[in-house]
Amino acid sequence: MLEIIHAEINQYIERQYEEKDALLREMEAYGQKARFPFVGPQVGKLLFLLTKLLKAKKIFEMGSGYGYSAYWFAKGMEDSGKVYQTEGSHENSAKAREFFKKGRIETKSEFLVGDGLQLIDQVPGDFDIVFLDLDKEDYPIAFEKASPRIRQGGMLIADNTLWSGKVLDSHPDLETQGIQKFTRMLFSDQRFSSAILPIRDGVALGYKL
Repeated sequence: MLEIIHAEINQYIERQYEEKDALLREMEAYGQKARFPFVGPQVGKLLFLLTKLLKAKKIFEMGSGYGYSAYWFAKGMEDSGKVYQTEGSHENSAKAREFFKKGRIETKSEFLVGDGLQLIDQVPGDFDIVFLDLDKEDYPIAFEKASPRIRQGGMLIADNTLWSGKVLDSHPDLETQGIQKFTRMLFSDQRFSSAILPIRDGVALGYKL
């Protein structure tokens, strides 16, 4: 595993992100105890800020887990906003609903159980943001499904796009190949102006021109 950011620098950054929201701290503790991967406060704050900057009111997540990233999106929305969570596990989706209810923002989310690649077809209209955090080999098809559904001036966001440095492997596994192909697709697509931020495990941003 390649260290994307020097450990001491990363610790310094983490110290600046001391979270005052007790529910987010509870969600982080839950993820650590359950050994369930989540984007963490550095990426979470980025999602919050992008939601604010875009004045996003309609967000679709492909892969929501127990709702950690969705909670950051919802915090950045006005009360009329909606984040569509998609999760294959009924248990994880129920846990997300529990957290959202506890945070009194349950009305800001739809909790959809199933494959996000299919569920996106069931939600009409365009999105301000689509967030990808599903199986990495599915990133290319996720891009194909999501890219036409993002409004002009909206954004595609994808987590894990540096994949612990495995994107440099000369003989990549299927997950790494998926991330590599997705990245080529995003950066070659003239509809988007794109960047990768070396935050946590790499976050790709595609702004719809």
